Amino acid sequence: MLPRPLRSLFVLATAVLSGGILLAGPATAAGPVDAAKALAAPDLPGANDWSCKPSSAHPRPVVLVHGTFANGTVNWLAAAPVLASRGYCVFALTYGAKAGVPVLRAVGPVAGSAAQLSTFVDGVLAATGASQVDIVGHSQGGMMPRYYLKFLGGAGKVHTLVGLAPSNHGTTLDGLAVLASAFPGALDVLNSSCPACADQVVGSDLLTRLNSGGDTLAGVSYTVISTRYDEVVTPYSTQFLNGGGVRNVTLQNLCATDLSEHAAMAFDPVVLHETENALDPAHATRSTCLSHG
Repeated sequence: MLPRPLRSLFVLATAVLSGGILLAGPATAAGPVDAAKALAAPDLPGANDWSCKPSSAHPRPVVLVHGTFANGTVNWLAAAPVLASRGYCVFALTYGAKAGVPVLRAVGPVAGSAAQLSTFVDGVLAATGASQVDIVGHSQGGMMPRYYLKFLGGAGKVHTLVGLAPSNHGTTLDGLAVLASAFPGALDVLNSSCPACADQVVGSDLLTRLNSGGDTLAGVSYTVISTRYDEVVTPYSTQFLNGGGVRNVTLQNLCATDLSEHAAMAFDPVVLHETENALDPAHATRSTCLSHG
């Protein structure tokens, strides 16, 4: 289950967001940057500075993609400021709203969410002048971008995809129920109002299409970081990708004493360090337990 401090964070943040601070809906603005801004996660330290220009050290903006039931603000409270402090231009969206489902996001059909990601990436590229982005995604956010890459023309716009506990080959309804228990109201919508949940069940039509013909696409670098203690996408090895340009990492091979489970992967300092290594492999440093509290 979600560690108590993180559970409290998720519950508190969800309660605040239910007051109307975060109700991102479909983009309606004409220009690509304005359309992306309409999807941007608000009030996230380090993210969504639309005047940011990538440096020669970090030439690609980083787009953060949250997981099921979450949103861009809550999911990336730890990662966004860390990456920004390292000199990256960081952007985060909130996607996947569904009519009749308040507060909870990433519950709409995966294909529709991938279209929102496409809109967001186009806006980020237009604003920054970059030719490609790197994507870091958690849970559904690690799998859904693969739909964008394969079916919506995203492969040429993405250099690196880093998935943290991604649902690449699906999970079970039991696993989704464990995830839903961390979000107020999520259990009530799990079966009736969450197309993204059905899309992520092992053997779904979407996952069958996504993984047919191979997991990866040429020209994209993939890293998957998983934990043996994942209780949502199980067994954790189903998160791994097969194909060229893939690096599959098990967290406990970096730090045997790290007990982080599914939700904690987006906050874990060892995971974030390894994410930085994946974004900038030429300057990678060894991940250790020293930074893990």
